[in-house]
Amino acid sequence: MARLTKKKKDVLSKYDLEKEYTLQDAASMLKDITYTKFDSSVDIDVRLGVDPKKADQMVRGVAALPNGIGKEVKILVLCSPDKEQEARDAGAEYVGLDEYITKIEQGWLDIDVIITTPTVMAKVGKLGRVLGPRNLMPNPKSGTVTLEVGKAVKEIKAGKVDFKVDKTGIIHSTIGRASFTPEKIMENAQEILNVISKLKPTSAKGLYFKSIHLSTTMSPSITIDKNSVSGI
Repeated sequence: MARLTKKKKDVLSKYDLEKEYTLQDAASMLKDITYTKFDSSVDIDVRLGVDPKKADQMVRGVAALPNGIGKEVKILVLCSPDKEQEARDAGAEYVGLDEYITKIEQGWLDIDVIITTPTVMAKVGKLGRVLGPRNLMPNPKSGTVTLEVGKAVKEIKAGKVDFKVDKTGIIHSTIGRASFTPEKIMENAQEILNVISKLKPTSAKGLYFKSIHLSTTMSPSITIDKNSVSGI
């Protein structure tokens, strides 16, 4: 068994691993169990009662977090020349097409989100094997394949996050930073949970929300009492 460090022992002494906490209490506890020297991300993990192997039970969507995620998101817009200025004016860090497709093929992936237009998807689609496993492939359902590239860039910069259930039935998403107030963390968590709730597949039977956990980078997770979350 791995030996517990002094910091980890201190963290584990501050809460009960077996207990379920209200969303409000969990958001307040995150700072106490975070011991990184940098501003850790706050993550939410939601286990759903769905079978992702079935196409009609794939849960994917976007949530506009009211307080953003507290991180500068680097955006690449792959588009035709007539859309380039619109993307730059909206704040995209990288704008172009063929030169960036070549860079990606050569291993460059210093980006967080890729936005493209339907008119160039034939070229972008060739990058599926590289971008797909990293959840970077543009998708109309997430709003990253659109003719309104400027609007898409601004929404993502403002705190729009794209999420989808993985093959084990879990949705994992960053919803803020450890430096956020508990109120901001709670508001962001509530928003993404409300969106996930609305996306429940009609074919999914039984309990939809199986478990909800909050954590920060390298911290243990806090189990959330589902009854403390409104609207799910």
